[in-house]
Amino acid sequence: MSSITSDSSVAPRRDFLKLAAGAVVSTGAVAGYAAGSDVIKTGIIGCGGRGEAAAMNAMNADKGVRIVAMGDIRLDRVQEKRAALRVKYPEQMAVDDGHCFKGFDAYKHVIESSDVVIIANAAKFHPLHAKAAIEAGKHVFLEKPHAIDPYGIQTLRSAIAMAAAKRLSIVSGLQSRYHPGYKETMQRVHDGAIGDIVAIQETWLRPPYVMYQRAPGLTEVEYQASNQYHFHWLSGDDVPQTLIHNLDRSSWALHNAAPLRAYGMGGRSTLKGEVYGDVFDHHAVVYDFAGGVRVYAYCRTIDNCYNENSSLILGSKGRCDLLKLSITGETNWKSASPPSKNNAYDLEHVALFESIRSGKPLNNGDYMVRSTLITLMGQFSCYSGKEVAWDQISNSNYAHLPRPEDVRAAMDPPVRPGPDGSYPVFFTPGVSTLL
Repeated sequence: MSSITSDSSVAPRRDFLKLAAGAVVSTGAVAGYAAGSDVIKTGIIGCGGRGEAAAMNAMNADKGVRIVAMGDIRLDRVQEKRAALRVKYPEQMAVDDGHCFKGFDAYKHVIESSDVVIIANAAKFHPLHAKAAIEAGKHVFLEKPHAIDPYGIQTLRSAIAMAAAKRLSIVSGLQSRYHPGYKETMQRVHDGAIGDIVAIQETWLRPPYVMYQRAPGLTEVEYQASNQYHFHWLSGDDVPQTLIHNLDRSSWALHNAAPLRAYGMGGRSTLKGEVYGDVFDHHAVVYDFAGGVRVYAYCRTIDNCYNENSSLILGSKGRCDLLKLSITGETNWKSASPPSKNNAYDLEHVALFESIRSGKPLNNGDYMVRSTLITLMGQFSCYSGKEVAWDQISNSNYAHLPRPEDVRAAMDPPVRPGPDGSYPVFFTPGVSTLL
């Protein structure tokens, strides 16, 4: 297994919630949390780098969190992450051998064992697993992207509505919304510091990331699921995976608007070899919003190239560099807060566990759905070469087959490696039709 690169840095441990044992919410407690106990049993679905980091974020956020169950496609990965977390959090890690689960049904056992479920596995399964957890009366932290196709969006909408009806929290992994510096800077944009927004440029260019070599004994489906970022039917490809953070910030800047249409281009020019799967290595998407505002979004995952991660908001009176927390033009301002966003990974979990303890459920469903759909517009346009309208993607029921509930370890996957070991690109712009 190769080393991975992910946004998994963690802010220093702090006791955000100083609640005495037994002093938690009584009659106002949200369903799924045992009132009268300071312990919140938390399970992890997906034990890659993001799942491990999310477990740390949860334990940083609330000292009453106990990780009690972990599940993944691979048992060795569960055991590896459990051992690493035990070293860092010996008092909060409570996963015994009987609560280490493997396989495509592992999520069911994690849900059964937990009050709160952290879902950080292949994004294909996020809507299905979130809905199953909420049906079981459990609170959910759902990593991005929250779906990879319109079929998943329909499941996600159902899960969000059910969470609201059951008074359960469902919190998004789009951590920008919880970053104090971003919130401060965005408020200044909304207050007119750069005038009217004219255009936004969203960029995330970087080398290939989170790559796992094939391990002995895995079926083809298990291997692809263990290396899920590099297969379209599991990850949704790089616009949903990477640009979702950027495009969520664009929508936020535009007062949570959705685009009218999108058109894009992309393909694979460089990546060769089994570990890279069948995904594209570059994308460019133009989004057309009401009032003539355009968002230009770019992502690339190729070695030895120029790299940049930025959200640049261009206005009639100036410019905001959101990630650097600065505004220039008629107004010149820079936040005193550090530009690092890593604390937001803890703070989104602080918000989740505070909502559980207070009996005031938190539901991020609105922007979870909208921002995910924005990325799907772009990805589907890049795959097909066609313009994609908001109503078209929002009302579709298209699924990247197989559907998540139908995935089995021994099944025939939608893509297989060619004679040279590389996987062929699944979609061809100008030829493929998705919607």
